[in-house]
Amino acid sequence: MVCLILVFSHSMEMAGQMQRLLERYQGLIARPRINMVVFPALIGLLPMPGGAIFSAPMVKTLGNKLKLTSSQLSFINYWFRHIWEYWWPLYPGVLLTTALANLNLWVFVAFLFPLTCVALLAGYWPLKALNGGVDKSYNSGNFQRPPLLPFIKELLPILIVICLGLASGALLSAVLKQYHLSITKELGLIFSLLVAIRWVWHKNRLSSAQRRQILIQKQLLSMFYMVIAILVFKGMLEDSHAVQMISQELLHWHIPLMPICIILPFIVGGVVGITIAFVGTTFPILISLIQTLGEAQHMLPYMMLALASGFVGVLLSPLHLCLLLSNEYFGTTLTPVYRYLWLPCIVLLITACGYFFVLHG
Repeated sequence: MVCLILVFSHSMEMAGQMQRLLERYQGLIARPRINMVVFPALIGLLPMPGGAIFSAPMVKTLGNKLKLTSSQLSFINYWFRHIWEYWWPLYPGVLLTTALANLNLWVFVAFLFPLTCVALLAGYWPLKALNGGVDKSYNSGNFQRPPLLPFIKELLPILIVICLGLASGALLSAVLKQYHLSITKELGLIFSLLVAIRWVWHKNRLSSAQRRQILIQKQLLSMFYMVIAILVFKGMLEDSHAVQMISQELLHWHIPLMPICIILPFIVGGVVGITIAFVGTTFPILISLIQTLGEAQHMLPYMMLALASGFVGVLLSPLHLCLLLSNEYFGTTLTPVYRYLWLPCIVLLITACGYFFVLHG
């Protein structure tokens, strides 16, 4: 599934469809502050490493008109690129979390969606410099709002993945349940990804050479090996009883479970700067602890808290590729961007803790 998502992302990138999607969006909304959010958010729907660089030109064009600083522009481009990663089912970290913890993917998606709303609000404060303005060109008599249909057409492959993934998975489960059969809960998403990839290839007339280039890219193999390595690592921890020993050691120190679910993913996320890495290395330990302490019925709240905490670490990591590329494009450094970044991250972490108590209670 992770490999198919990468094939889908790179197919849209090579076909120029993501670029066309942003171009078709331009002019649909008159408020600059909304456009500043939407451009990177649209790119964020696809889990492309370093994807923040794709929305950077549009953000820069709007930001220059509004006289925003380079650090403000880099923050906006970086933050709103990552508002979906807590629950969007195309992100490998979400898929790996549900697989390791044996959680229903769509239930997980539904319960973690509010974190995106919090991320939107928390990242909104630097946009106060826009003062709710409307681009003067939208008020001119010569301006006409572009039609919505071309934008929907370019967005269609992403809609196919989500809508068809939900519908086909539910339909197959309902049909097979009558015959006392079951399927893996992600089969619907796999089917919808195959359909969407075929759609992109056909509609954009990608040549055989282009398709082959997408399928044999190094990044695809690297991600494949990373997922395999994580699952092997999980198996080694379990079979060697290392997870149980770590759990017993933490219990011996009388450290409460909730702080462990915050601190451990946060530290690893800050060190590696990659979501799938902190999920793969820390979640097997956390899951074992949760089960050992008899909290398995509250697995979803703990996984939500751990994922949010680890991702805050990833957002603050100086090794995060999107942060580095965004800063390089806008000609700024880490320190001024961190001035805008730390407060939304704290808000997100505090909210995750409060949401944990709501779900756990």
